[in-house]
Amino acid sequence: MTGRYVERFLRYLEIEKNYSPHTLLNYRLDLHDFADFSGGIEPGDIGYLEVRKYLAALKEKKLTSRSVARRLSCLRSFFNFLCREGLVKSNPVAGVSTPRLDRHLPEFLTEEEITRLFDSAAAFSAQERIRLRDKAILEVFYSTGMRISELCGLKLPAVDFIGGIVKVFGKGRKERIVPIGEPALRAINDYLLKRGSGSDSVFLNFRGGPITTRGVRMVVDRYFRLAGMKKGISPHTLRHSFATHLLNRGADLRSVQELLGHANLSTTQIYTHLTTERLKAVYDKAHPRA
Repeated sequence: MTGRYVERFLRYLEIEKNYSPHTLLNYRLDLHDFADFSGGIEPGDIGYLEVRKYLAALKEKKLTSRSVARRLSCLRSFFNFLCREGLVKSNPVAGVSTPRLDRHLPEFLTEEEITRLFDSAAAFSAQERIRLRDKAILEVFYSTGMRISELCGLKLPAVDFIGGIVKVFGKGRKERIVPIGEPALRAINDYLLKRGSGSDSVFLNFRGGPITTRGVRMVVDRYFRLAGMKKGISPHTLRHSFATHLLNRGADLRSVQELLGHANLSTTQIYTHLTTERLKAVYDKAHPRA
């Protein structure tokens, strides 16, 4: 599969669709993987059977249904693009059905576990600048529900300390305004006072450069361990906890969708299945024979 077609498609996604660098990298890897499998066949010569053989090979590799579905979606978008550009006559992926996805409920922390997590950060013995930075990272995650990439890219001009809001640049470079709580603002301010100026990035690494996603994961993992949390949770767990706790305390689904930056309400709806406490409370209050 000719590389120039792939590069043309990726430029289209970057310029016209505003896809994030992370998504573009995944698309590039998926398309190169398919090209390696197909042995360099030109896109116009690829048919339905070649796509089915590729999916069978992915199944043999024990890839999850979600990974297979992602690669299939990438190929479908790629060939749709080639069809629109008049580079191929038909889309060989059009008749291929997407694998049924298992619906995994995201992990989240209880409010008591969140308190324990912040207590572990306060008690951690480290250089004060690092301790204050780590505490601010945890506070911002839980206060805003932002993604790890959004937190790493957070700039000082985007934080309104007086208005209590933060400007977040999400997937597809979409901008949204999110409220941020007083404890998180105070934690950021404490860190900045100790850190000093010199960079417009909010969170810095040991060398004074913007912190990376890997660095943030190491920070969060450290405090999860110190707080005695179970394995298998990640920085994204704080985002899940943010959404779950808002819904449990009465926030409406549309508002949570806006705060999380979800394009579709169906993505946000998974959080309604995380706990039954709120549903039971509504039932007990509303049903005449509860």
